[in-house]
Amino acid sequence: MLFPKKRIPIEEGDYYLTPEGYKCFTEQYHLKRGYCCESGCRHCPYGFNVKKK
Repeated sequence: MLFPKKRIPIEEGDYYLTPEGYKCFTEQYHLKRGYCCESGCRHCPYGFNVKKK
């Protein structure tokens, strides 16, 4: 399923840095984006689970 990409402005609370230095998007950001990318995101609010697929 393809979705048109829209620019989501990054705000405080949308991500945090992992100990390795990567950005990890929060549930808040994913809800603002409005869809599941099916990449197995750590804080996916849409219930996608890579292991079940």
